[in-house]
Amino acid sequence: MSLSQRISQRILSGGPISLAEFMEAALGDPEFGYYMTKEPFGVGGDFITAPEISQIFGELIGLWCAALWLQLDSPSSFHLVELGPGRGTLMADALRATKTVPGFQQSVHVHLVEMSPKLQQVQQKTLGSSGHTIKWHRHIEDVPHGVTIVIANEFFDALPIRQFIQTEAGWCERLVSVNSDQQFEFSISPHATEETEIPAQLVDAPPGSLVEVCEAAEAITKTLSHRIQTNGGAALIIDYGYLKPAIGETLQAVSDHRFTDVLKNPGKQDLTAHVNFSSLADAARQQGAEVFAPLTQEQFLYGMGLKSRLARLTNTTTPAQTHDIKTAATRLTAADQMGTLFKVMVIGVKNSTPPAPFA
Repeated sequence: MSLSQRISQRILSGGPISLAEFMEAALGDPEFGYYMTKEPFGVGGDFITAPEISQIFGELIGLWCAALWLQLDSPSSFHLVELGPGRGTLMADALRATKTVPGFQQSVHVHLVEMSPKLQQVQQKTLGSSGHTIKWHRHIEDVPHGVTIVIANEFFDALPIRQFIQTEAGWCERLVSVNSDQQFEFSISPHATEETEIPAQLVDAPPGSLVEVCEAAEAITKTLSHRIQTNGGAALIIDYGYLKPAIGETLQAVSDHRFTDVLKNPGKQDLTAHVNFSSLADAARQQGAEVFAPLTQEQFLYGMGLKSRLARLTNTTTPAQTHDIKTAATRLTAADQMGTLFKVMVIGVKNSTPPAPFA
């Protein structure tokens, strides 16, 4: 039985399901889930993430981790954790960049939070020559206690969301149903949801308004924030998203570098939604953590020394190589590409000193 058939049977026997339930199955089904069966990253996959565009991205994040470690008085043992590490490219570049920082390599314990056995194998191959013993976990809670530096690049956008629509009856949840042609389609719950489910700023939005809520993102942020507040450290979150609660649909499906129908071919395409950074900030503050206001990816990368790193990398390269390196950097920072759509936020210990380049 295919994943589509499994989900269809579930709906036909139990009624329409939430969009979050549909996404959970499409992305994480143990046998057919998108991230369980595919290696989606890179030119040969469905999409390209920043670490695959340029080594500079991971290198500057590695230097950010090193700068934070020094700011924390160089603890002799700490955990460096990446959530959703893709192919392991970011971590490989970050570890390589920190080799010049005395004591960092000897103090770091590397952990990857990854649910996909297939991607774990790819990550093991990528990081096999890093010189570090890599430990994998399914959940952040499984990482041992201690000072922790967390990297989450394009992690939160892949978490399942719920959608609500303002109707004459109030806010009703948008559900996934099966029509007479046995195809998935959207439907609306006949019953209004509690207004507490909707961001307070948007409760009085006009009829027809659509709001997205990501409960999983809020829960994970609370877990991270509690851990950081208790053990020390910080979390670096990089993703595409918006800075305050907003009306409108951002859910999208991507396959072979093209946008597709979100309800077709579950398990065969990526499903993501823009991240509500204000929701993450609120969740972190509820745990007593400090939130350092989001910068754009352009501001962050230039603040971490992108210009100097570019000059050094292109000092001995051929004109063609120089062009490729600069083109990749432009893709990461240009306003019409990834530079402003992507935001960078840090969660730290309450009243801690702002990390670079947030000072």
